Amino acid sequence: MHSDPLGSAARSYLAVRSGTVLAAVYDLRTGHLWTLGHGTPQAEASIVKLDILETLMAQHHADGTALSPREASQTRTMIEDSDNHAATSLWGAVGGAAGIRSYDTAVGLANTTPSKCVDCPGFPWPGWGLTTTTPGDQISLLLELTRPNAQLTDAQRAYALALMENVTESQRWGVSGGVPASATVALKNGWLPLSGTDEDWQVNSIGWISGSGRSYLAAVLTTGNPTEQYGIDTINALAELVWRRMR
Repeated sequence: MHSDPLGSAARSYLAVRSGTVLAAVYDLRTGHLWTLGHGTPQAEASIVKLDILETLMAQHHADGTALSPREASQTRTMIEDSDNHAATSLWGAVGGAAGIRSYDTAVGLANTTPSKCVDCPGFPWPGWGLTTTTPGDQISLLLELTRPNAQLTDAQRAYALALMENVTESQRWGVSGGVPASATVALKNGWLPLSGTDEDWQVNSIGWISGSGRSYLAAVLTTGNPTEQYGIDTINALAELVWRRMR
């Protein structure tokens, strides 16, 4: 088994970074999980869009129906472009917080709390981004896409991963940091100024990385970043350390 990819090198790096970082890495070959950091659940920002997608697909699976053309278009722009309007529409379509909570309970997300508001007083961004979670719960969400299960069909899982592999170029950062172009990366990122201004940024990245004898899931949540780019840089560097140690 590998040495801890979130071990001393990662801790030393994060010791000189601002903000609070929580992370988890799961080796799909061995089933081993490593975690880093301690703290309360953090805001999801746009990584909640994966939860929306999985909830929608699971509901269709239960009903024996397919995505409508409109839903197919919205899911694509929500994941590939991180489109907020599509996410708000689909959040409502799945039943809002209650629908998300029902799916999360079914797949064992014990520490994720869907936001109670979309138009939140005093907050200029869509409130679904204030859903809170932990890296461990995000690993559980990713596992629903990378192994057969009762909630999603194989075709649905492949569809979601294909969208995550095709995110727009400007959003291919985060858990893909330091990963060579020859590897397969399926990811979803999130970024949100929690105070509504260009400070106190929440920056997150989750995804599946496969190649060069590696196959693992990674989830990194960072809060208290002075800028969006600062959080991106933190996750990129941490992801590079993980990639090197997962061989």
